[in-house]
Amino acid sequence: MFLSITDVFKIGVGPSSSHTMGPMTAAALFLDDLRRGVERIPGAGDLASVTATLHGSLAFTGKGHATDRAVRLGLLGMVPATFDADKAEALDAALQATGTLHPDGLPPLGFVPDRDVIFDYGPPLELHANGLVLRAFDTAGRPYYTQTYYSVGGGFVMTEPELLAHRNRDNSTPQATDHAFPFAFGTAREMLTMGTASGKTVAQMKRANEELVHDSKLDAKIDAIWAAMDDCISRGLKQDGILPGGLKVRRRARAIHEKLQAERGTNQAQPHVANDWMSVYAMAVNEENAAGGKVVTSPTNGAAGVVPAVGRYYRDHCIGATQQGLRDLLLTAAAIGGLIKHNASISGAEVGCQGEVGSAAAMAAAGLCAALGGTNEQIENAAEIALEHHLGMTCDPAAGLVQVPCIERNALGAIKAVSAASLALRGDGVHFMPLDNCVQVMLETGREMDVKYKETSTGGIAVNLPEC
Repeated sequence: MFLSITDVFKIGVGPSSSHTMGPMTAAALFLDDLRRGVERIPGAGDLASVTATLHGSLAFTGKGHATDRAVRLGLLGMVPATFDADKAEALDAALQATGTLHPDGLPPLGFVPDRDVIFDYGPPLELHANGLVLRAFDTAGRPYYTQTYYSVGGGFVMTEPELLAHRNRDNSTPQATDHAFPFAFGTAREMLTMGTASGKTVAQMKRANEELVHDSKLDAKIDAIWAAMDDCISRGLKQDGILPGGLKVRRRARAIHEKLQAERGTNQAQPHVANDWMSVYAMAVNEENAAGGKVVTSPTNGAAGVVPAVGRYYRDHCIGATQQGLRDLLLTAAAIGGLIKHNASISGAEVGCQGEVGSAAAMAAAGLCAALGGTNEQIENAAEIALEHHLGMTCDPAAGLVQVPCIERNALGAIKAVSAASLALRGDGVHFMPLDNCVQVMLETGREMDVKYKETSTGGIAVNLPEC
């Protein structure tokens, strides 16, 4: 099983990887299909217009996550990796005024946003909670081409045939493309076995796999991922004001950071102040995400603050931190994130927040453990501890916004990650619950979780708000 570090950590735009980045990507892919000259539905005339229907969680929390805007921007040719906020505003304003798309390589297409982005609040599509159906019509209003997409978490998008193929494959059999990689581990147990046989660390095995894809550019790409994470923290620490969306949530990272800086070198700081540093780094990222800023999926936008916060904590607070240690942290975190996505889910709409912040905490714990010199067994233990203590966590964002409880939840995820790494480093790696079993428990718990606790904003904190 191989999932590249550049897939786990994707540079994109907030507020949500599954509800913003995924739908934007799906809409852009739909245009690509039309450009390639898809086989039109029999009887259809000339291409003339498009619509988008949001299902399941994309409908229930789509307004809060700006899913409708993301679809519009995707149909305007924008994609998360190269998102330009100023250009997006200008293009979107023109579309709102004219109701017409002008995609490269295609005729003008009718698309009235308020009419043609449809929120379907009925039952979700069968294959996944995040379903999006894009339809094209001819000049007579007859169906021309239809494609169903699923935003499966972390900005990943699959068509219906792709998701069916993924679901039906035998997970115990390596995929054909995996045979090219020297360490194609599909489980944590395989990872440990390969590490013992080769004498390599998790980071070294992940590096060997990645070098087949990125060759000599690998370190530069890892450093670029970290630079984007670090920049996001720094931007968040400088901003102030009220976050958009109507909840009137105030940014707090800047004020907390200023207090922490003022306390440095004095006798005012309590011993637990380290937790506050981790928290403020994570909150800075997730406040940026909530504002629609540039973030890195880690492994999702809703959980984007945990890994960067632990990375900054390692770099700025841990004794003996190095650039290579930071790279090992990200390589190891990506390896664990790939395992969780492969064997369970990182989608809050599918398994709740245990799949988002829980996965991020497991990744960060493993990464920090690696950077601090932990053995493979201690790394696996760190990931398991962090994930185990997020099991059952619901995804219940107030008003469908990635603000309450999401921002603070990332802060606590970072604290749990560091605690898990520290506990694992105090032991010898021998522990009761293997990571693979914990991942399976997370998947089973998510499947049995009531849908109102899976990013629909119909239960939990989302429906227990103060009246004033």
